[in-house]
Amino acid sequence: MKILTTVKKVVDVELNINVENGAIVEDGLQYVMNAWDENAVEASVQLKENNGAETTLVSIGGGEDNTKMIRKAYAMGIEDGIEIDDPALANADAFVFAKVLQKVYENGDYDLIISGKQAQDTDSGQTGIILAENLGIPCVSNVIAIDFVDDQHVKVSRLGDAGTEIVEIELPAVVTVSDSINEPRLPAMRGIMLAKKKKIQSMDLASLGTSADEVGCGSLKSEIVEFMKSETRQAGQKFEGDPAEITAQVVGLLASEAKVF
Repeated sequence: MKILTTVKKVVDVELNINVENGAIVEDGLQYVMNAWDENAVEASVQLKENNGAETTLVSIGGGEDNTKMIRKAYAMGIEDGIEIDDPALANADAFVFAKVLQKVYENGDYDLIISGKQAQDTDSGQTGIILAENLGIPCVSNVIAIDFVDDQHVKVSRLGDAGTEIVEIELPAVVTVSDSINEPRLPAMRGIMLAKKKKIQSMDLASLGTSADEVGCGSLKSEIVEFMKSETRQAGQKFEGDPAEITAQVVGLLASEAKVF
């Protein structure tokens, strides 16, 4: 089984993010692997360890942060990495990403594509599903378990509206994983050292066999219009004194100000 794992470079949300004039201030920003994609990497590595799957990772983007992200995936156990770095993709939306990933898939003849169910910067949760639609292959989203059945099938469990759903799908297929599927491993020192020596295949759209127009860069279906600062949480109130008086005071505030009652 050949697995293609997709990962995205996103802003590290653990850091303070400043917004000015409707745009994110780039100075001082750091980028990391999307949290749900870490779960996808871990799921792929487990399938490699338990079932002998071949693992390839693909990331759209460039720069030092992107290289570090791919090397982290190497250290976790991914075997090969592809970086699609092209300036035409700077403002790409989910539809463009899906078109680019479609080209990667078609060039590599993969059996299973594993991605995180959403990205922590846009939270759209669309790319993997659009990719499956473009390819005309099955897709299961919000997956919490992947079990190998045979060379043509896998069985997956997903979180549905009414509980856990178990689906057997024929390969090739796309699955998008929830963060409940596993706990991503911390790379061991040996893996980190070996990852530094591994080659990353860097490609642009031309070397991938496509163009900006073909993947839809000139006709985006969605765009980010503006970033806005979140409202600052107001300071809480502290009450001291007799419990009965405090209770009456809090209930009154809940009714008059919070409009709870």
